[in-house]
Formats: sequence, structure tokens, C-alpha cells
Amino acid sequence: QVKLVESGGALVQAGGSLRTSCEASGRTLSSYSVGWFRQAPGNAREFVAAVAYNGDTYYADSVKGRFTMFRDNAKNAVYLQMDSLKPEDTAVYYCAASPLERPKTTNEYDYWGQGTQVTVSS
Repeated sequence: QVKLVESGGALVQAGGSLRTSCEASGRTLSSYSVGWFRQAPGNAREFVAAVAYNGDTYYADSVKGRFTMFRDNAKNAVYLQMDSLKPEDTAVYYCAASPLERPKTTNEYDYWGQGTQVTVSS
């Protein structure tokens, strides 16, 4: 069992930056692929970024070049650095863990956090 807790969501102006964190307990997060998803009101939950258990990172086209995801194995945590934020990035951001190699869809992830709200004002 992996417990995930997100933090760092906030209200930020367009063009600004924000870093969200996902801290894990229960098991070593480096044994899992970990992803970030987001869900805006009325929309389905969508893939944002992930780091595979071999360390490879991959991103949705909508955030490529603006968002960076990285791990800190010593803290058993992952982070999502978001730069050049846009109003359309507004959503609840969730982290999730999967035993699969390069998971990208919600049903490939077994463990989910409760989410953290990111709001980008124009």
C-alpha cells in the first residue's frame, strides 16, 4: 500500500511558476512509476507528466517545455515544477503511482493522492 499526499497548490498569475509536491509513505516510491494528472471542473482527469521507475520522464504535449517532473528518492517524493503557467492549467492536480513501466492512463495507476488545487489567473 502506498499513501500519496500532494501539496503546493496555490493561486498564481499567468506566466508565473509553481511547484507541487507528492510525498509517499508505506513503500519506496522509486519502485513505482509516478504520474501527475489534473482535472478541471466538468472535464475528465487528464495525464500531465510521469517519471517511469527507470527514471525516464514523459509529458503531455500541452505542458511539454513548461513543466518538469523530478524525483527525490531521499525524501520519497516527486515534484512537478510548473513554469509559464496559463489559465488553462487551472485544475486539481493529482499524483498517482503505478507498477507499470510507462503508464499514461488513469486505469494504469493503482494509488492516488487527494489532489491539490492550482489556479492560474489571467
